[in-house]
Amino acid sequence: MSVEQTMSGQGRANVARCSTLSGTLVLDAHGQELGKIEDIALDLLAGRVAYAVLSFGGILGIGDKLFAVPWKKLKRHRQEWQLNVERHRLEQAPGFNKENWPDLADPSWEMQISGYYGSDVNWSQDDAATGVYGGARGTGS
Repeated sequence: MSVEQTMSGQGRANVARCSTLSGTLVLDAHGQELGKIEDIALDLLAGRVAYAVLSFGGILGIGDKLFAVPWKKLKRHRQEWQLNVERHRLEQAPGFNKENWPDLADPSWEMQISGYYGSDVNWSQDDAATGVYGGARGTGS
């Protein structure tokens, strides 16, 4: 079943199971394949999707490099997703391998990724002092 069928079958076009997103193609702005969604990283405290983890490169899944891309940088494009990043830029992005994931909750790592993709970080400086991130979670704002 396609992502589109699953989403429309639930009656809510913007709701999908994470399992239906895994393996979905990600295209650049020119319609060229950049990779596939390998995993979804959730911010459990904020109740939101934080990152799409893309696989890129390698042969038959061996040697793939993984990239955590801020979820809000992806746009729906038919049954695929579009990421407005050129292939050479993705090749140079901070990445990791399947056996050595970064600490996705580390604020310095989040700043690096958000800065690379030109995305806002998802927490404020006030939250950094308390160690609680995600805007409304730490400050009530």
